[in-house]
This record gives sequence, structure tokens and C-alpha cells, in this order.
Amino acid sequence: MGSKYGTIVMGPAGAGKTTFCSALIQHLRNNKRSCFYINLDPAAEDFAYEPDVDIKELISLEDVMEELHLGPNGGLIYCFEFLLENLDFITDPLENVTEEYLIIIDMPGQIELYTHVPIVPNLIKALTRGSLNVSMCAAYLLESNFIIDRAKFFSGTLSAMSAMLMMEIPHVNILSKMDLVKGQVARKELKRFIDPDTSLLQDAPESGLVYEYKEGVDNGENDKADSVVTGESFARLNRAVGQLIDDFSLVSFLKLDVQDEDSIGAVLSYIDDAIQFHEAQEPNEPMDDMNEPEMG
Repeated sequence: MGSKYGTIVMGPAGAGKTTFCSALIQHLRNNKRSCFYINLDPAAEDFAYEPDVDIKELISLEDVMEELHLGPNGGLIYCFEFLLENLDFITDPLENVTEEYLIIIDMPGQIELYTHVPIVPNLIKALTRGSLNVSMCAAYLLESNFIIDRAKFFSGTLSAMSAMLMMEIPHVNILSKMDLVKGQVARKELKRFIDPDTSLLQDAPESGLVYEYKEGVDNGENDKADSVVTGESFARLNRAVGQLIDDFSLVSFLKLDVQDEDSIGAVLSYIDDAIQFHEAQEPNEPMDDMNEPEMG
């Protein structure tokens, strides 16, 4: 039984997951590599490439919300619970996928699926064990605009770390949409975000940690206890988050610009290394070409 290889593309809404999947598929095609594209976002509509498996053919978020009177988040969790009860919808098509293929799974953006409910971990266990035995890597996208607000960046980094701990598979973290911050962040400064540097949180006021005083509202001045919304409390909270990330030393980021073929190729090389894709490919023996019969 041959191995199977895949990546599950995750991250918050707006991070560019589907755009990354499309760019990755195009890059694979340009390099004569095969891929198998799975859409697991029951609300997605537009695709540059038609998915080989689309969860909407099993269940759609719109139908769930209408029939069960659920909100978007509750409806999405219901869709995934339904998927787990009907796993053959995914597993059966994957049985015939060979080791030459890269399986690309496009996920929705609701962060709770990756951080504090076991739905996606259970899905990954079903794919990485048993007869399928897919060697899987998580690609977690975080929008590069987060680095403009450093507190927001560290919050996103903490979410990435939480997903890493929940998934228990090799993990590649990616700062997407790098073209949007060109010229806004110096290269030297950007390096501090690639390997998150907690000293970023000490750089006020640009860090976003300074509480803005406003007239006509309660600024917490009369509260003897330090209010949670004051600058110092907010700063301490973010320093604690930063220290937690620093203590684990798990999270670093790759830069991604989907308009740049080299950038996509670099990210793909990290994914291939994580799933050990190339180790399973048959090498060409030096004598193979010499032993081929001459064509008349």
C-alpha cells in the first residue's frame, strides 16, 4: 500500500486560504505535479479550480441555518459533525489517490474549529490513520496586516500555537498577503515578526498597547483597582501572551505572496519537507536511460 500526502489549509477568516489553495494548485500544475483538491467550507461558492470533493454536495451551511435555525458558527459545527458521521464521503474518493498526488484540503475560517473543539483533530485522525494513512501537514495562514497592530499579531500567533497543539501534526505557519505590507514594514523589522520577538510588545505607541484617553467616557480613573481596559493592564495581558509564546518557542512564520511564483514554491518546499513527500518518490537510477531500448 503506497503512502498518501496532503496539507490541510487553516486560519482565520480573510487570511486568503482559498486564494493560497488556488495558487498552490496552479504552481503544482506548472511543475507537472498532480493534486487532489478538497473543499471543506460549506459556505464557499467561488473556486478558481473545481474541487475534486466538495462538502456542499453532502451538506451546505445555508441549508443547515435555514432548516435548523442555527447561526453561522453553530451551523458550521453541525456541518462538521455531520461530515464526521459520513466520513466515507471523503475517505472513499481518497482510496484511489496515489503517492504522486498532493491532497489539498481547504478549510473554513471559524477559528473555534481549530482551537477548542475536537472536530478537526478527529477528522485528521481519521485521515492519518487506518487504510488511508495520509502523511498530513497543517498550513496555518495569518494575514500579514496583523503585524501593523502588534497586539493583534500576538493574538493571532497564540491562535496558531493553539491549533498546533490541538492538531498534533507537522505545522507550517504562514504570513499571507505579504504584498499588502510592502513598503510599510522595514525588512529588519519584519524579521522580528517571522520569529515572533516579544520585545515588539514594548515598543509603544506603535505597538497598539497604549490606551487612548477619550473625553466623555469612563476611562477607569475612579476605579481603585486597575481597570482591565487601561493601558497598563492591556500591556501586561499582552506581555503575558507574548511570554507564553516565547516559552513554548513553537511558532515562526513563512512569508507568502501568491503573486510571486518563487514565494509559493518556497512555502511548498516546507510543506513537502514536513510530510516527507520527496523521500517516497522513486529516484531515477543512473543506468536507467542507458538501458532503454533505442527507438527505430
